[in-house]
Amino acid sequence: MKKSTQATLGVVAVTGITAALAGCSSSGGSDGDTIRVAYQTTATFNSMQLLMEAAKEQFEAANEGVTVELVPIQAEGADYYTKLALMNGSASTAPDVQYEDTFKVQSDAAAGYLLPLDEYLAEWEDWDQFAEGAKQAGLGPDGQTYGVSLGTDTRALWYNTELFEQAGIDTPWEPQSWDDVMDAAERIKAALPDVIPMNLYSGKAAGEAASMQGFQMLLSGTPDWLYDYDTQKWVVGSQGFKDSLQFVADLYQNELGPTPQQALDPNIFTNVTAEWLPNAELAIALDGSWQSAAWVESGTSPWPEWSEVLDIAPMPTQDGQEPGATSMSGGWTLALGANTDNPKLAFDFLTTALNYDNALSYDVDNSQIAVRADVAESTDYIDANPSFAFFSSLVEVTHFRPATEDYDQISNEIVVAMEAVMTGQQSVEDAAAAYDAAVIGIVGEENTQTAD
Repeated sequence: MKKSTQATLGVVAVTGITAALAGCSSSGGSDGDTIRVAYQTTATFNSMQLLMEAAKEQFEAANEGVTVELVPIQAEGADYYTKLALMNGSASTAPDVQYEDTFKVQSDAAAGYLLPLDEYLAEWEDWDQFAEGAKQAGLGPDGQTYGVSLGTDTRALWYNTELFEQAGIDTPWEPQSWDDVMDAAERIKAALPDVIPMNLYSGKAAGEAASMQGFQMLLSGTPDWLYDYDTQKWVVGSQGFKDSLQFVADLYQNELGPTPQQALDPNIFTNVTAEWLPNAELAIALDGSWQSAAWVESGTSPWPEWSEVLDIAPMPTQDGQEPGATSMSGGWTLALGANTDNPKLAFDFLTTALNYDNALSYDVDNSQIAVRADVAESTDYIDANPSFAFFSSLVEVTHFRPATEDYDQISNEIVVAMEAVMTGQQSVEDAAAAYDAAVIGIVGEENTQTAD
């Protein structure tokens, strides 16, 4: 069974959103002189706010009489998707431009929330600067383009060198298998009982982060995968799936990770980035290339010493088999809402936000892997962060989520299985069987196949 590395690149209350949009035009999208832009912010992520404010200033200066209405949605993970979907549920509140996760493009395009961009992209000379994988990230189920990539990411093992040295673990740390990762976590626990040995996102509170950068980071290092791209069928009954669940169960049941209460805290992302890592309360974090964006001088949690205290190791494959390491990639796009009254004006705002200067600033500020060739080759980008070269090198071994309309539902079932084994509510065998049954229920038995 083949895995694909070319499939795709990749709290505000609801009443607060409604109040923020009170008085907006009741016609499709915002009115012809106003561009409404919806995007995510969190306690540890303000890069979109900086980008949108810069693009608003530039766009309004170049378009007299036009107003850009910024609608930041402060929410983590799945809460953002829910609130954005609420906005898109009504033509009167739907955004003209929206911040769209790559894994949502397929389902949101199929739901009629997004506008095809191909006729506009054909006239945009900068489109040639975008990597082919980045272009694929914005494709909908009909093959048309619905989103333009801001940047992409990879994932690896951040680790605290000082804690490792206290535990007698040699650095630089170069784990060759899952056993090596578990062994380090066990040694941390034995030597430093007040330190969380390792964080791997798991459970419903972490949502897609649990599925993608938790579970799929494991599964991609086994011989199996979620989906067979040749047969276009979902895979059930795989040993790799069970082995990945077993890793989650071992980590949590042996108290090598956060407590279930900590892991299921909706603030888990803030805790990892702004507290546990900077305060030496966490030794190993399976996390993304964007983490250092919070720690730079302009970040939400400045930590000047981060590059001296932390180092990064690739996540090894299960038994060290080729290619030896693995990663997952995703990323975000900007998309146009299907209800916009002025698609050309909305597209012009999108291209302003993603021009060279803004893309460079965003990729540096958000510690993103650049998808524009001119940005990726710039010394301003290459020299901006000591982690960029490492995380960019993982593109060679990275994997991507299946770009199908039903991925969102199946990803949720992965999270359910993870939570069941991390809390001890189900055995690995029972959780895997429940997942298989759920997948068959979602896509139909004819669209599944048993692993080889």
